[in-house]
Amino acid sequence: MQRISPFGFATAGRIRFGRGVAGEAASAARAYGRQVLLLRGGSVAWVDELARDLAAAGCEVTQSRGSGEPSVKDVRAAVAAGRGADVVLGAGGGAVIDLAKAAAALIPSECDVMEHLEVVGAGKPLQADPLPMIAIPTTAGTGAEVTKNAVIAVPEAARKVSLRDDRMLPRLALVDPALTDGAPRGVTLGSGLDALVQVIEPYLSSKANPLTDALCRAAIPQGIAALKRLAAGEDQAARDALAYVSLSGGLALANAGLGAVHGLAGVIGGRFAAPHGLICGRLLGPVLAANADVLGVSARFTEVQRWLSDGFDLPQTGTFDALSDLLDNWGLDRLDRWIPEEADLGETAREAAASSSMRANPCVLETEALEACIRAAM
Repeated sequence: MQRISPFGFATAGRIRFGRGVAGEAASAARAYGRQVLLLRGGSVAWVDELARDLAAAGCEVTQSRGSGEPSVKDVRAAVAAGRGADVVLGAGGGAVIDLAKAAAALIPSECDVMEHLEVVGAGKPLQADPLPMIAIPTTAGTGAEVTKNAVIAVPEAARKVSLRDDRMLPRLALVDPALTDGAPRGVTLGSGLDALVQVIEPYLSSKANPLTDALCRAAIPQGIAALKRLAAGEDQAARDALAYVSLSGGLALANAGLGAVHGLAGVIGGRFAAPHGLICGRLLGPVLAANADVLGVSARFTEVQRWLSDGFDLPQTGTFDALSDLLDNWGLDRLDRWIPEEADLGETAREAAASSSMRANPCVLETEALEACIRAAM
């Protein structure tokens, strides 16, 4: 019998999953106080209903909108809007939830966000415990509702970096797949590819543990099947499955880390403003192939290869390379839409090699291999 190495597992204080659970948000928020900062995206009409429910529950609501991945400027504005809040709600995609986590973390603090950011900031720990935060995802992709960091864009440095603290885990995650119904196909596939990558990378991670393994083994085939069905058309059962895969990915990555796909994606997204989910989807095949070349025969890589081959009807040989053709057939752009020919991909690869996500990659990929992965995604 194989011995089990020591490990830890941290997640949101409480998770509620299923159609209709978003209706619990107002009463849950009121339990923390009357003053509510509601951070929202711009496209989900349900959030208007949430604001009315909060008011009916006796809350005073300050609303602020997020658009795209949050920048340092956005975080400062959200913190200013939330002074005096008792609780923060984030209702939207992963970017909105990250903005809400950052605001909840920094409202009790006297320091600017740059004092706490990794890499480009001072990286200091938070001065005080964050405000209670409730996360309500309206897309299935990032799993941000159960992670302890917020990804922040720093345009001046052409980087996306994390504000990170174990205390930033939301108090409550309400994962309601109904909120994702009818999302545009491109959004669904892009965010869904991110969800799939976020259960594959932790499974292959050097920091994997028995709990994350259990989550990923169940979620990888589910994510593949759901994406295949949603690529063909609207499907509520597939929406439910993808929301669960996204949640599983958040739980897994928060406890086992990610890998080279996300190490590259953070730099590419910061430098070239390509959509995160699409970057991850396009890099998945090249990075899996590069890792497999270094590692040789690996039971886990063989397992992932079989799941992808069987689930997406890809050839048994060259499965990882065939993922690119699959995404072409789905009509998804390659990264050369955003990365110009004259871009210094060597510098991009060198920067990515130093990212925190690379620490959990199952092997060391040299800069040349990382650059080749980017070129293969273009």
